[in-house]
Amino acid sequence: MRARLVVFPIRGRDWCFSRSINHSLDSSSSSGSTFSQTPSTLKDLWRDISSNPKPFNANAELLVDFVSLKMNRAWAGLEKAPQGTIKNKIHGLGLRLLARVKPSEIFFKSITKDVTNVEVTYPLSLNARLVRRRLRHIAMRGAIIHKKYFYGSVTLLPVTTVFTVLPLPNIPFFWVLFRTYSHWRALQGSEKLLQLVSDSSSTMNSTTGNGNEDKHGDSLHGIHNSLGFPCVLQPSKELEELVHRGDGHDGLSKCTISDICKVFDLNTNDVLKYRVFM
Repeated sequence: MRARLVVFPIRGRDWCFSRSINHSLDSSSSSGSTFSQTPSTLKDLWRDISSNPKPFNANAELLVDFVSLKMNRAWAGLEKAPQGTIKNKIHGLGLRLLARVKPSEIFFKSITKDVTNVEVTYPLSLNARLVRRRLRHIAMRGAIIHKKYFYGSVTLLPVTTVFTVLPLPNIPFFWVLFRTYSHWRALQGSEKLLQLVSDSSSTMNSTTGNGNEDKHGDSLHGIHNSLGFPCVLQPSKELEELVHRGDGHDGLSKCTISDICKVFDLNTNDVLKYRVFM
């Protein structure tokens, strides 16, 4: 599956990295087909793991999907809770905590395991090599950071179980469980992105020889398209005009960001987070 990534400076050297919304994937997820193969009970999970011997990674993915299914169902229940109830207040607390999640983590989680190649759209004035280099840099950094936080979250899980003795929902446990899942997905996404971009870089160097390309990477884009590279670099004049039009002293305005999100099918809330975390 191809994922479309949009990259552009949001203020100075601070760049935004986001994936375009896949509407066909959203519709299939809403119909429940995403978790159709995921066991719904611990008994079913144990049966699937023990009946057919699988590699450790496959069992780990099955366990993560099982936890994700449970968390999604629990969150949906909190979202539908009546106003003023404890569940409704927990949902509000969850929204405030989610607002603190960095946009780079959301970006890495969008690079799922079924992504086989990416199309990177960026402003026409940027150099293709610079764009690819920045993608490799954030992917390498993301893999290091989320691996560290994943192990840290796993370590905290047994500690938070002590709160089960309280007559209230164990919010610390579920939050740490969510952060463990989130860091795991972000780690997988960053490693996947690094693989795609690195494969593209190494293959391109061996194909072009001396590595010459024009300023905007048009020749590189043509080579990528013709040979089916895992990473297609696509300079965009429209994105360049939008960025140039809204680039001010404090970076891109909210209005400009909203226009970019509308044109390139990006999640506006996720992109606006880059302004907060700069």
